[in-house]
Amino acid sequence: MTPPPSTSPAIADPAVHALDAAAVAARLAVTPSAGLDDAEVRARRARHGENRLPVARGEAWYRLLWRQLRSPLVLVLVGAGLLATALGAGTDGAVVLGVVVVNTLIGFVQEWRAGRAIGALATMITERPRVRRAGVSGTVPAHELVPGDVVLLEAGDQVAADLRLHAVRGLETTEAALTGESLPVHKATAPVAVDATLGDRRSMAFAGTIVTAGTGEGIVVATGAATELGRISALLATASPGETPLVQALGRVARLLTAVIAVVAIALAGVAVARDYAPADAVLAAITLAVAAIPEGLPAITTIALAIGVRRMARRNAVVRNLPAVETLGGVTVICSDKTGTLTRNEMTVQALWTPTAGAWRVDGVGYAPEGAIVAVDDVADDAPAGAAPLPAPVRDLLEGAVLCSDARLVRAAAAADATGPVDPRWRIDGDPTEGALVVAARKAGMTEDTLRAARPRRDAIPFESARQWMATCHDDPARPGGTVLLVKGAPERLLPRCARDRDGAPLDGARASREADALAARGLRVLAVAVAPLDVAGAPDDDALPPTLALLGLVGMMDPPRPEAIDAIARCREAGIAVAMITGDHRDTALAIAGQLGLVAPGAEAEAQATTGDELARTDDAALRALVRERRVFARVSPEQKLRLVRALQAEGHVVAMTGDGVNDAPALRQAEIGVAMGITGTAASREAADIVLADDDFATIAAAVAEGRRVYDNLRKALAFVLPTNLGEALVILIAVCVFPVVDGTPLLPMAPVQILWINLVATVALALPLAFEAREPDVMRRPPRPPGTPLLDGFVRWRTVIVALVMTVMALALFSWEHARMLAGGVPPAIALREAQTLVVSAVVLMQMAYVVQCRSLTSSARAVGLWRNRWIWVGIGVLALLQLAFVHAPPLQRAFGSASLDAAAWARAALAAATIVPVVAIEKWWRRRVPPASPARALSGRAVAGAA
Repeated sequence: MTPPPSTSPAIADPAVHALDAAAVAARLAVTPSAGLDDAEVRARRARHGENRLPVARGEAWYRLLWRQLRSPLVLVLVGAGLLATALGAGTDGAVVLGVVVVNTLIGFVQEWRAGRAIGALATMITERPRVRRAGVSGTVPAHELVPGDVVLLEAGDQVAADLRLHAVRGLETTEAALTGESLPVHKATAPVAVDATLGDRRSMAFAGTIVTAGTGEGIVVATGAATELGRISALLATASPGETPLVQALGRVARLLTAVIAVVAIALAGVAVARDYAPADAVLAAITLAVAAIPEGLPAITTIALAIGVRRMARRNAVVRNLPAVETLGGVTVICSDKTGTLTRNEMTVQALWTPTAGAWRVDGVGYAPEGAIVAVDDVADDAPAGAAPLPAPVRDLLEGAVLCSDARLVRAAAAADATGPVDPRWRIDGDPTEGALVVAARKAGMTEDTLRAARPRRDAIPFESARQWMATCHDDPARPGGTVLLVKGAPERLLPRCARDRDGAPLDGARASREADALAARGLRVLAVAVAPLDVAGAPDDDALPPTLALLGLVGMMDPPRPEAIDAIARCREAGIAVAMITGDHRDTALAIAGQLGLVAPGAEAEAQATTGDELARTDDAALRALVRERRVFARVSPEQKLRLVRALQAEGHVVAMTGDGVNDAPALRQAEIGVAMGITGTAASREAADIVLADDDFATIAAAVAEGRRVYDNLRKALAFVLPTNLGEALVILIAVCVFPVVDGTPLLPMAPVQILWINLVATVALALPLAFEAREPDVMRRPPRPPGTPLLDGFVRWRTVIVALVMTVMALALFSWEHARMLAGGVPPAIALREAQTLVVSAVVLMQMAYVVQCRSLTSSARAVGLWRNRWIWVGIGVLALLQLAFVHAPPLQRAFGSASLDAAAWARAALAAATIVPVVAIEKWWRRRVPPASPARALSGRAVAGAA
């Protein structure tokens, strides 16, 4: 009987895996054969709460809105708009504030649509587990489980809470999503060491994992947030991705420009007052300068350029959830990749066979060959593939015995949800993945499991138990009519000592067989031995004991193989100067074997020094960890907390980190990294929601293509900056000089451009011409140059130099045109107000025409427009054509004349504007020629000597 509610025990000790199952039951005051009664369940639920994971509330809408408004440049624009309106310049103020509203809405909508990562973890709990309460078994909603409940497990169940197992029979669970372990984990009831890692706690079954084989019972020791899954949820809440490098760089530009603009505008207002400006006019002059200097169109240009990158990456099967991630991926210096399902196929595959009489054979694609030979690679087929190498009888017997002593089947994937739709032609494994690998290996030799099992029906079986580490089945013996034969498969260390002969009856060289098993294990393979023995009875032994002597059929070595495309992708990343590190929850030997095949570590004994385990990380402080990540490239048996620590250590070393993964255990690190990359097919909902980019094809090679796209986006953003900023600086210089030099006529300041006309240039003309730059093709060397050092400013020396040169040309031409045109018209008897409007219109038109000429020069920052192909980017010419029509409307359409204070120009005036604009072409051409002759020194790689091994 369970105790009364008043004595309801506290939740079990965190080290419950190290306690005896009976001690756990006593501590939780429950009898496993009876379970809790209803009154005790209610009392414990009141004490511990429901078995649910906490779901973080989304950020309030007003906080999202404020984040869009808190940029210094935006605040300056808001202030300018309000001041202009208060001073009577209603049109100017409305246009300025309208710009702020549009830019704010763009950013707000993007963030509002972003997913929330923690909520996805709540979907990992199954709906109705089977429990035993008050001596009766039944199902209950998962959220009603309490500590002390007795849960019954069988194949196909999803574990609903953390359980301390007290009864198992062949129980296996797949924990890849939680620990990164690629193989199903055999469960047992015996306690394990207190300091055992999560993947080694065989006495536990964890919430969110799947039962793949066998049956079992366990006592609930943790629910909701107290489970290992809940602990990862808490880690995810603490992970802070921070701002992307692009957002940081734009923020630095905004702060710099704001400081400079504020100082200059205030000083200009003082100069205007000293030159007899009315106070309101002095303030409007300062506002005009601010409007001229602020690149109002830059947020829209950046957003649309990133959106174009999103579409391009989507065509490459990379789905971007966070816009700045497009550019940030191009600046990545380290890719930390999970192993299972990311670098590997997440499919157990037979790699090697060995028999005492036929020697070693290699399995590759659909072919078999003696060790060292080369065979073709293809998909599994229904029958023996054409051209497959004929197998010796001993090898065929080994495969046949392995399949008969298995329960898995290879079946076609399920049909589409729509019954009339096509059937998915792919294969899937029905049963244990390890046994499925044996079935696939037999298919490659033309032997199907159904045919083999029909020819030799199973008479009896002893299921696998982790305590004995083998499975046996009894079948008809084809060599002895009426006789039976026992087939056994299991751990070599358990079976080889019992094997005295080979399949032909010859004495077995046991030492040689052990050496072969060790050699396969040293390659990171999981090794199974398959043996046979005649039986004198019709069924398997009742006492689960093997016959004293067995005949060894051979050894089978299998592993989760690396993706072939991942090998090429890692090589491309290395060429691009990007380091690749493997961070996995799998075993050290397995991780090293895969790393060697991927080219992450050198083969041989020296590779041992290139892998670090989670146990070693647990004994390493943060300072030592930073030193460790400079050298190591493989981290095995790593917990979710340690993955998070590794990412943070790399970030502390100055790296821009991309983390790839597909499991729940990867989610915190995915969120912490500058770029989280999740697998779209095999990935869990938690990993996809925590990531910035989701790979729709689960192909690591897609990352390399996405990096190239990210670098293209960054290049094109620099081109856009080099195009936009000279216009803003030129306009600001024009206003600054005009206020300081030009007179005040009849109380009206002479300004070459009005604020609303400056907004026309900054928003209409600049955006129409800058956006086509986002479509520029990738530079030829984009994946042959190292990543830019973290912290590299967008306003680097080149952009600043180009900005000053072009701005000075624009300033000189604008002031000269305005002075000449205004004086000419006054001399001709034109009223001052009309002369001012026409002179301002001429200046605006000249600046717009100059932008048309300059944007062609910005298609390459160092080469000539002809070198990159005049017609390669047709959108440049579309933008020029559209802007030409808009500028004609600005000058000659009455509605726009009233809105912007413009006036019509005659043909001669247009010619003067075109002639002034053309001066920009030779100036930029000379500057490019000079830069090609005297190239700037390449910046030293900031990560030299600090990158994770493999970048060289």
